[in-house]
Amino acid sequence: MAGASQEPNKPRPPKGLGAAGRRLWREVAGRYELRPDEVRLLADACREADIIERLEEELAGAPLIVKGSMGQSVASPLVSEVRQHRTVLAGLLKSLKLPDAPAQAARRRAYVSEQARAAARARWGQAKGA
Repeated sequence: MAGASQEPNKPRPPKGLGAAGRRLWREVAGRYELRPDEVRLLADACREADIIERLEEELAGAPLIVKGSMGQSVASPLVSEVRQHRTVLAGLLKSLKLPDAPAQAARRRAYVSEQARAAARARWGQAKGA
């Protein structure tokens, strides 16, 4: 049986990922079973995480304000690039539609249930007073 050492349905990370990409891959692929289209989205997200990490490293040693084409002070282009790549990464991760962690999901359900109870009490209270 080929690939017996690999867990079934656990895709391998793409080659060439950096530290941030490998970390994201382990966190997601190790926890969730992914469809092929989701594997592709995760691979793209991991590459984005690596790009962000590299840009942030460059930005850490660079000035935030640089001279523009007319000698004016402008924000470093790296600031804009980091922001744009973070937006792309957020969109890719959102597209994966991963479920919340169990503790977060339980807290959210409890909160929603309390809201529903409060709304019901308000309706019943209004009905009694009418």
